[in-house]
Amino acid sequence: MKSATFISAIVLSAVTVTGTTALAKGFRDRGPINFQELDADGDGQVTKAELEAHRTQMFTSADANGDGKLSVEEMQAEVQKKANDRVTEMFARHDSNNDGFLTTDEMPKPRRAGMMFDRIDADGNGSLSEQEFANARDKMGRHHKKGGRADTDTN
Repeated sequence: MKSATFISAIVLSAVTVTGTTALAKGFRDRGPINFQELDADGDGQVTKAELEAHRTQMFTSADANGDGKLSVEEMQAEVQKKANDRVTEMFARHDSNNDGFLTTDEMPKPRRAGMMFDRIDADGNGSLSEQEFANARDKMGRHHKKGGRADTDTN
């Protein structure tokens, strides 16, 4: 029980300490932090100092003019940089003929789209009614709120 509590406390600390980073990067733009990123000295342990250093480094990286504050423009630039990196990685993985373009055949296929559709199609008739769609959207919104990632825009 003690180790479960300790692990929960570490994860909660990491999330709390890196909250500014999530804000600067955008919640959906940042992948999960891995342990190695946080364990700066590589000793297999993450300290509070390492968590704070990671937070500071992420903030500093976004603070382009070095004034100790993040402007809207700096935050947008950091998010755009991450988006550009993701697109470059996507092309590297999926542009099978290396022509600099992605065709529909080269685009990644959704792995669970069929299963997800079947789950949303409550009456199993092979199509989604407006009510089934709304129910799924509401359920997804509740799921995201539990994780602290709620979308406030329902349009």
